[in-house]
Amino acid sequence: MSKQILVHCTYCHAITDFKQFKGECPKCGEKICEARYELDKIDVQQWIKDLKKRPANLWRYREVLPIYDEANIVTLGEGGTPLLKAGALAANLGLKHLYIKDERQGPTGSFKDRQATVAISVMKELGIDEVVVASTGNVAIAYAAYCARAGIQLWAFFPRLAPNPKMRETAVYGAEVIKTTGTYDQTKELAANFAAAKNIFLDKGIKSIAATEAMKTMAYEIAEQLGGLLENGERWRSPDWFLQSVSGGLGPIGVAKGFREMRTFGLVDKMPKLGMVQSSGCAPMVAAFERGQRVATPIEEEDTVIATLATGNPGRAYEILFDYVQEHGGTFISASDEEAYNAIRVLARYEGLSVEPATGVMFAGLFKMVQAGIIKPDEVVVVNCSGHTLPVEKDILGEKWQREVDMSATPTAPSVPLERFSKVVSRMGEVRRVVVIEDNESAARLMSRILESRENCEVYLATNGEKGLATVREIKPDLVITDLMMPDVDGFAVIRTLRGDDALKHIPIVVVSAKELTNQEKLFLNENVDMLLQKGSFIEEGFMEELLKRLK
Repeated sequence: MSKQILVHCTYCHAITDFKQFKGECPKCGEKICEARYELDKIDVQQWIKDLKKRPANLWRYREVLPIYDEANIVTLGEGGTPLLKAGALAANLGLKHLYIKDERQGPTGSFKDRQATVAISVMKELGIDEVVVASTGNVAIAYAAYCARAGIQLWAFFPRLAPNPKMRETAVYGAEVIKTTGTYDQTKELAANFAAAKNIFLDKGIKSIAATEAMKTMAYEIAEQLGGLLENGERWRSPDWFLQSVSGGLGPIGVAKGFREMRTFGLVDKMPKLGMVQSSGCAPMVAAFERGQRVATPIEEEDTVIATLATGNPGRAYEILFDYVQEHGGTFISASDEEAYNAIRVLARYEGLSVEPATGVMFAGLFKMVQAGIIKPDEVVVVNCSGHTLPVEKDILGEKWQREVDMSATPTAPSVPLERFSKVVSRMGEVRRVVVIEDNESAARLMSRILESRENCEVYLATNGEKGLATVREIKPDLVITDLMMPDVDGFAVIRTLRGDDALKHIPIVVVSAKELTNQEKLFLNENVDMLLQKGSFIEEGFMEELLKRLK
């Protein structure tokens, strides 16, 4: 039979043909839409028989995926991941039916492989040969691998907290890697502007139909696998709970759609409750849910080291998930970074599974939900084990594998944390001479203005570490303020030199930097400087022109 795919707007419910869909609802402009298929034309019983003969991968469900021609499928064998029954961990939690959907076993080690295979296949069918994506790690890695296989050029934009190994792996596949000093939300804005300026296709993540459709295949697999485990293979089965750590909310939205389709087919008789777990350092969904609000208030500053969960503005995605919970049950809960890392150790020691921090957040949330009695001992619980801890190879690429874009200077907000810096200055005692070592001209001017507002304060500017050290030796200042990321002699070298010189080691040092710090760097700074201030980062007017110039 010929395949018809329609697009349903999640806001105004308008219907558009998939072939004419331009990325948003033509009636209301809504960007979160979902694909609809002629489910009533599928002979479900025959389809079930056919599935048993097909390979155990994602594309076995191709009749309900947004591809017209199977020749355009770009695959690495993704999907078909095992559903593992937890033993010792479940016993310690008092749960009888705890199952782990082990998405670590995808081609690039995370459940984002599902998104990549469908999204890149759709792009291939549309004739797209270049794409821009913003990511905190796993999406970019998966897209890079599948783009390499499809012959599509990928531009991957990463926020400031993205783990270096994830950026390296993305670069291994030949993607152009751009690291910014902005948050994830700011980086998404920059990626969108860049794509528009260069007329390149932009993948919109949660707003991408292909991505949502990909995630629903996890629901199909879970129902089929639970049927085999709990129903002797006689029928498919929904769990009572499905749990996942969330950032933008794409995963559970797609999973919910999968169970909804299966209920329409008559394959399952109920919808699972959803447990969405966020890092407490960036939990806008949890905060809104606890206040009973359907719309989440954006969070501008994240306070978590788990960058893959640091989405401050979930937008319409939260509304969709909130409505689901109101109708079918579930909850939103948060867990701290410390609780997440403890959960990682517990899971590894009890079940032999090594997982990424985002999955640790989910397990920490599971522990809390069980302790609070939200999850009952007899309920069937499935959790998404979304990624592996294994780092990527560090020695393949050398050091020339990324382009760095500084987004710190803006007219809407200063690159230097103005309020905190002013407070530090106001607390200073008798400070007559200050050396500022900063290669960002606008940041240096701002700090100079604040300092020079003090009576009898002289400010000496140096644009790099070498000049800064020479100025300090000549002036013998009462205070040194330095950046960390500078060419040749960086801020760390400046600090080590000053602290190693008997004539200079008494001088107080304030560090003002946007650098993402490792644990060793934090320890070094705690021992050697008097104050550490983090720069803000926003997109300034005219920034896109400069970015395009640098990336030609």
